[in-house]
Amino acid sequence: MPDSILPAPLVDLAERVIIANRRAGRTIAVAESCTGGLVSAALTEIAGSSEVFEAGFITYSNDMKNELLKVSQDVIETFGAVSIATAWAMAQGALNKSHANVAVAITGIAGPGGGSEQKPVGTVVFARAERGGNPDKVVADMHHFGDTGRGGVRLQAALCALELLLPDSPAP
Repeated sequence: MPDSILPAPLVDLAERVIIANRRAGRTIAVAESCTGGLVSAALTEIAGSSEVFEAGFITYSNDMKNELLKVSQDVIETFGAVSIATAWAMAQGALNKSHANVAVAITGIAGPGGGSEQKPVGTVVFARAERGGNPDKVVADMHHFGDTGRGGVRLQAALCALELLLPDSPAP
C-alpha cells in the first residue's frame, strides 16, 4: 500500500485522534470550510476510523453553511463567515446533523486573497461542540497563522482542528 499523500504530522495526529476517541467511546464529526475536507481526509486515512469518525461536512459557501448546517443568514451577515458565531453555529449544526458526541468546525481565510485589515489572510476560527453540552457555553477561538501560503494556512488549521478532537484537549 502506498504511503499517504498527506503530510506525516497530519496523519500521525489523526491517528492519535482516532485511537483516543475510540478509547473514550466517543464519535466525532467535523464541519470544514477553509480546510476543504483536509481534516476529514486525514481522519479517513487511518484504518478503522469508521468506528470513530461519523461525518464530515464541507460547507465552503455561505449558502451551504446555511442549507446543510443551518447557520443563520443573520449570523453570517452580522458577524461574517469567518467569526466565532459562524464557527460555533457550524459545530452545532454538525452535531445536529449527525449522531456524533463531539464536533469541531473550521472557517477561515487561507488566501492568497480574501483578507481584510480586521481579518487578514491566515485568520482561522475554530469551535468545538459536545452533545449534551451547554449550548450557551461557546467553546471557540480565532487564530492568526499569518500569510504562510494557502497550503500552509490549511495545514495549520487542520492540525489545530485535530488537536481539538482529542478527548483531553483544552478549549481553543
